[in-house]
Amino acid sequence: MDQLIVSIGREYGSGGHEIAVKLAKKLGLKLYDRNMLEEIAKHKNVDYEELAKYDEAPKKEILTRTVRGLSNSHEHNVANMQFEYLIKKASEGESFVVVGRCAESVLKDFEGLISVFILGDIECRIKRISRVRNMSESEAKSAISRHDKTRKAYHNSHSGMKWGDARNYDITLNSSKLGIDEAVDLIAEYIKKRTVKR
Repeated sequence: MDQLIVSIGREYGSGGHEIAVKLAKKLGLKLYDRNMLEEIAKHKNVDYEELAKYDEAPKKEILTRTVRGLSNSHEHNVANMQFEYLIKKASEGESFVVVGRCAESVLKDFEGLISVFILGDIECRIKRISRVRNMSESEAKSAISRHDKTRKAYHNSHSGMKWGDARNYDITLNSSKLGIDEAVDLIAEYIKKRTVKR
């Protein structure tokens, strides 16, 4: 396998983003997450902050109209810009790690794709968000519920696959059981076994 694309889906508070950052560093690959929007904004000569408002946000079905392929939904348009960006990078043969953005669905036709979903025990996620975001545990619990609901709605509205359904990923991993660094090592070992030339 000459090209390697690792997509990381994640529950809020599972440490999925941190795992992606460490995995990209370990594998020597570029990481794509919200940073894609900076390049897209520069290329399209639009304000980054304006695009960032709609990053990984579900489209509002009732208010959305699409005519001849053009949508009035900012959420839909920003998502499509990111999907096109990822497909372009993958089509050029680039190897990378990508966080979210329905990548396991958008890039499913690329042979080098390895898809991972990171989840976590709710107690661990609450503690992590409390610590990282400086919130009370009840605030963290509410934030987790809100973010997971948003991610699920975003993913399911842009993908033919259900968010978090283990059948749609190569690996589904509970980061609470091993911790972040061990999870990174386990994923890297899986990738090594998958990419070895036989």
